[in-house]
Amino acid sequence: MTGKIYPEKFSLRNKIAVVTGGVGLIGKAISTGFAQAGAKVYIADIEKKEGKKFVKNNPNFRWVDLDITNIGSIKKCISLIIKDEKKIDVWVNCAYPKTIDWDKKFEKIKYESWKKNVDMHLNGYFLCCQQIAEHMKKQKSGSIINLSSIYGIVGPNFSIYEKDATMPAAYSAIKGGLNTFTKYLSTYYGKYGVRVNAICPGGIYNNQPKTFLKKYSEKTPIGRMAEAKEIAGPAIFLASDASSYVTGHILIVDGGWTAW
Repeated sequence: MTGKIYPEKFSLRNKIAVVTGGVGLIGKAISTGFAQAGAKVYIADIEKKEGKKFVKNNPNFRWVDLDITNIGSIKKCISLIIKDEKKIDVWVNCAYPKTIDWDKKFEKIKYESWKKNVDMHLNGYFLCCQQIAEHMKKQKSGSIINLSSIYGIVGPNFSIYEKDATMPAAYSAIKGGLNTFTKYLSTYYGKYGVRVNAICPGGIYNNQPKTFLKKYSEKTPIGRMAEAKEIAGPAIFLASDASSYVTGHILIVDGGWTAW
């Protein structure tokens, strides 16, 4: 076997990728990684001012308005990109809509808040998957990547949180449902050449309090939280031809948190 067949399989050259929530912490990291791997990346978000500032300095970036809770916005986003590019090779669901009372302790959660968070986040991913999967079905190719969480797999370790802090209950329900939904989509669309996988990151460093960082790090075999850029590599793998036989997979990227 000759040539650089394996390195080339990790290239995203000539691929069109869409990253929803592309202005967020993980979204920016994945978008940057995709661009460096050669993809043309559409940053799809509702944060227009921040988004246009982000895309300004990278010739591989394009901006597109997207509200994942609005079916009309999703259809318009996809149609605009298909019109310009004739295809979408990769779609990353990385948006993170939530209510302002998202972080209430379980016993204080209002039912309306619970319903709204599930509706915006999990159902928003459903709407995006439904629309983009049908376009990829026509192409007979495509990779959908859902951003999930280790808390869709294991329960939170509440000992790491301060007295008034917690892990939102809806988050676990959303991410747990997303993992199973990912597997469902992989078997439903597999025969059309559409792959669907999820990434489950552990905690991402974002200037958390020192006491939390210490407690979290002590419970992680690698001994620290992840940096957002460390989620980009796994995303590039799932977006690229290097993962051509990978679908329905829940890729855990947690520094060993779930391995204890």
